[in-house]
Order: sequence, then C-alpha cells, then structure tokens
Amino acid sequence: MDYSFPRYLLAKQTVDDRALNKDVINALRHHLPSKPVSIIEVGAGIGTMLKRLVEWNLFCSGEYVLVDSIQENITYAWDWIPSWAAEAGLSVETIGMNQLHLCDRTRDIQIRFQCADVFDFVKANQAPADILIAHAFLDLLPMPESLKSLFTLTKGLAWLTINFDGVSSLLPSITPALDEKIERLYHASMDMRPTGGDSRMGRKMFEYLHFENTEILAAGPSDWVVYPQNGNYPADEKYFLQFILHFFESSLKDCEELETNKFKQWLTRRQEQIDCGDLVYIAHQIDFLVRKKS
Repeated sequence: MDYSFPRYLLAKQTVDDRALNKDVINALRHHLPSKPVSIIEVGAGIGTMLKRLVEWNLFCSGEYVLVDSIQENITYAWDWIPSWAAEAGLSVETIGMNQLHLCDRTRDIQIRFQCADVFDFVKANQAPADILIAHAFLDLLPMPESLKSLFTLTKGLAWLTINFDGVSSLLPSITPALDEKIERLYHASMDMRPTGGDSRMGRKMFEYLHFENTEILAAGPSDWVVYPQNGNYPADEKYFLQFILHFFESSLKDCEELETNKFKQWLTRRQEQIDCGDLVYIAHQIDFLVRKKS
C-alpha cells in the first residue's frame, strides 16, 4: 500500500474537526484580538487548520504563516490551499515564491509558506504573531524546554491542540493481553523518539504551562473517535485508520518484546477489521488555549 503523509493529513481533517474541543474554540473566539490578526502555525502540515479557521469564521483578515519542516507537506499545501479556496469562492493571487493572497468581500488573508525546522524558524523570526498554533505537534518535541522557544513566536495567545495523552484503543478486541501489550509498547515508542516526544503530553502540559508563566484560558479533551456507520467510514477516514495501523507497524516492527508472527497476525486482523468496516479507534488528547502573563 502507498502511504502518503499529506493524504493522511488530509484524511484526518474530518477526525480533527470532530475532536477539537468546542469550549476551547469558543474561548479562542472570545479572546481573538482585533482584525487584522497575525497567526503563526508550527508543524502546519498541509494547511488544514487554516482552512478550518476560515470556514469557521475564526480568521477573516490578516497574515497566516505556515511553518513545516517537511518539503512534501509545503509543496502539497501550495497546490491544495488555492484549490479549496477557489472552491469556496475566494480569489487567489500568487505573490512571489512563497506567498498567497486570498480574498472576497469579507475576507482578506495573506499566507506565507516557510519550510524550516521549527527551532531554526524561531531563531530567525523577527515578528511575533498575535496567535501561535501548534496542532498535533507538541507531543513530538522535547518538552518542556521547547515551550520557552515557541512562546517567543506569540505576543500573547497560544492555541495548543490535539496533545496526545496516553490512551489508544482499537476495538473490537482480538486478544486482550496482546492488545494491551501492543498498545503499551506503542506508547513507549513515543517516549523513546530521538527527536523528543511524550505519550502523556496532554496531562503534563498543565504543569509545563504553569512553569512557563502562562494563564490557561481554557482546556478540555479532544479525543479522536473513528467508527463505522452502516459498515462504512466517513470521508477518507478508512485511509486515516490504515495510516494509524502503519504507525503501529513502523514503530514496533523491530520491537524485541513482540513475537514477530503474532504481531504480523495482529496487524493482518486489524486490517481486515478496517476493510470490513468493523474497527473503532479512540485516542485521548487535550486542547489548551493559553496566554502569556506580562
């Protein structure tokens, strides 16, 4: 099977739409600064958060900077954003090599694409934004030390979403003991990434944010819950599940604590459950809206 990370990011768009905590979103809406608004998103992927903010009327005027270290994501975003914008009735203008201008009667948005390591971008950035967004990203970084650098990118507000918090459930069960072992080892692999990461980032963020002298304006669960309806998954969520299974496989393929054949059989059975429209996937995460204290 061909595994495309940009397609995975596109497929999880509907999963994230359901998951993002609505109380935290309402708090963001309440605390939005006056237009125009400047936003920096780190680990921005293909730009699905920008699309979401435009569609939800949270961002109508200002500058949006997409920062991602993967060139494939930036390249995909450069083509995909004008496509959905045009479908939404927005005029699209290309400005130079890395900027777009989207507008209609009520919206006027400048977009800048930056392919860079997030910490290189932090060092080079001269102008903090009104809002920092880190979506499904902080649990991939060395923490808590990364927060101090990231918070230099915002004048005040930070919307920190989909922070994984140590629960992955695949249902129905195959063999309870093996299911539990695989899930435990999968989480442990997150804690051993050479680039940093934490399988319980969500709950630890409360303490980390306290020590970074920030005020938590809102927080709440943002769980992924993917399930079939009449034997089918909505949108492209079947591909999303296949990619999640790919994460399990790539993370644990060399794990000495797992018997190779049993793990292969487990993966095969999970794939069959996806194909039959039987698999349910749940992952627990937490969203935050925070403000730097002066």
